[in-house]
Amino acid sequence: MEYERGAYRSPKKNANLTSEFGFNDFRHAAGKFSLAELDVFIGANFLVTVQGCEPEAAVSLNDFGKVVEREIDNIRQGPAFLLHVILDHVVDQKFLAIEALEEELNQAEDRLVSDLSAFEPAVLLHLRRDLLALRKSLFHEREILVKICRKDCPFIPEKAIFYYRDIYDHLTKFFELTESCREVVTSLMEMYLSMLNNRMARAANDTNQTVRRLTLITTIFMPLTLLAGIGGMSEWSMMTGPANWKTSYPVFLAAMVALGWANYLVLKWLEKKKVTSRETDSAAGRSGQLLGCVG
Repeated sequence: MEYERGAYRSPKKNANLTSEFGFNDFRHAAGKFSLAELDVFIGANFLVTVQGCEPEAAVSLNDFGKVVEREIDNIRQGPAFLLHVILDHVVDQKFLAIEALEEELNQAEDRLVSDLSAFEPAVLLHLRRDLLALRKSLFHEREILVKICRKDCPFIPEKAIFYYRDIYDHLTKFFELTESCREVVTSLMEMYLSMLNNRMARAANDTNQTVRRLTLITTIFMPLTLLAGIGGMSEWSMMTGPANWKTSYPVFLAAMVALGWANYLVLKWLEKKKVTSRETDSAAGRSGQLLGCVG
């Protein structure tokens, strides 16, 4: 027995005895996504399904008895119609898993927008991995339905093909939903990185503003420190005379204040000149782009 692209195929010598297919049942419970395999062997007068014995490997067939009672008239027409009922039930169960993944994706988006620091990017990685597994499974199952609708299986009569086309339509819609969810995951990853970069940029700007203020204070007080060092020694008294200290020291302090204020005004003027020059260059650049567009 060979296995190709998610679906079993029979050896050539048994091609007229049975046809074999492989489908997956999707489950999403407690934030965990799982796949359970269902293998189907169909012949002219029989249908055999094989699945795992463990709970996590068994296909969910909840309420399948009610489905059989409801479709009993179609099932009596042959194994092909019974296979349709089984596959239709399994495919319908996939929507619950896809809906759960979409809900988890919406919750991740809400957490990302509400509190970036508490958001865990690993959630998006797990969602992307689950969606990728879901996409692969849906792609292979859709290929199986394409082969059935092409009448490649001799045990499925033409009057049953119509029912399988309905399953094919469901798989196609689920595949498109999966693609949409994957695009949303990619967008959320980009949004997370963008918001993180913005937060880091704001922190860098705050640091730059703090360093700028400290630099301004240092620049203002550096000459004052020099003058204070000179005035604190005996040179100032020697230059002005010991008897004139009551006049010389107030004049000295007033000169220090004036010098500090002058330094502050010069720094503010230089900063304003720099901002004006930057705005002029920006306006000139926009004017050049406008003239280029007009030309």
